[in-house]
Amino acid sequence: AVIIPCFKVKNHILDVIGKIGDEVHSIYCVDDACPDLSGKYITDNCDDPRVKVIFNEKNGGVGFATNIGFLRAIRDNVDILVKIDGDGQMDPLNIPNLIHNIVDRKADMCKGNRLFNQSFFRIMPPIRIFGNAVLSFMVKITTGYWNIVDPTNGFFAIHASVYKEIDQKNIENRFLFETSILFNLSLLGAVVNDIPIKV
Repeated sequence: AVIIPCFKVKNHILDVIGKIGDEVHSIYCVDDACPDLSGKYITDNCDDPRVKVIFNEKNGGVGFATNIGFLRAIRDNVDILVKIDGDGQMDPLNIPNLIHNIVDRKADMCKGNRLFNQSFFRIMPPIRIFGNAVLSFMVKITTGYWNIVDPTNGFFAIHASVYKEIDQKNIENRFLFETSILFNLSLLGAVVNDIPIKV
């Protein structure tokens, strides 16, 4: 399943959903109390039968919204959870590469890595490249995942059975959601892969 936290993504969300391939069984769009009513817009304009819209009563942050979608998908017996943003900056065509090692049980989680692509450095401001490098080093130290280069990238896939093992109290609700997951996976001894993705 693909889980899409939705907050001010009305202009891009239908294009994102439209690019999600047949390898995906379900799509959970979580309207995080979006002021643009993204969830209603999806309900009114999307005819993809895989799409389920979840409405949060109040804004909880990208991590909170994603976690709500993950838990709903797990209740629906989904095996692999893929998180993608609804703003069109992540290409759903990368999903097959992202889930391949999880399907083969060679990894518990696979994170997209934009830094394998040289074009990324031309579109990302230098200050963000520097910040990403600093955060990457801090994540390596705290988690022991020395192979992870792009920890702030929110495009990732994780096996549902592994996600269920994470203590919900340890999951960050906002922008450190991905790094909090990595930290908790390190405590579980989970295998995490970096996967090159196109941007």
